[in-house]
Amino acid sequence: MNPIRFRDAEHESFYYRMLDERQCNDSYNRALFYTLGISRDTRSHIHDLFDFTNGGIKSKGLSASWQTGSSIRVSRLAFNLWNGWTEAGGERYSTPHELFDCSYAPYFFEAIHLRYPDYCRSQERIFKPQNEQIR
Repeated sequence: MNPIRFRDAEHESFYYRMLDERQCNDSYNRALFYTLGISRDTRSHIHDLFDFTNGGIKSKGLSASWQTGSSIRVSRLAFNLWNGWTEAGGERYSTPHELFDCSYAPYFFEAIHLRYPDYCRSQERIFKPQNEQIR
């Protein structure tokens, strides 16, 4: 398995700390905590987004006053990777275009790999890098 790409040391530390706290390392938890760890805002408000007592997401955390456009994207993707959650009547940040249109997109792909490892096995690159000449 390829090493996980983290945004920064805080992201990595949060990810492993949450998996340890939950004592669960399945693809659901890996994807959820990896994704929620991308943003400093979601890391610092993890208890607004996840119920550690009952082991479930807290969708009401999406309407918290601390949420920003980026942290909402992070939260919605994390919730969807957790259990397929979508917001009924949601106004924004629900389509790939809306979710991935931010600087967190590379880490969102990593979260998808964590959630669906069997479907995201490393494949040989089809396209050559731009700096490589075609002969």
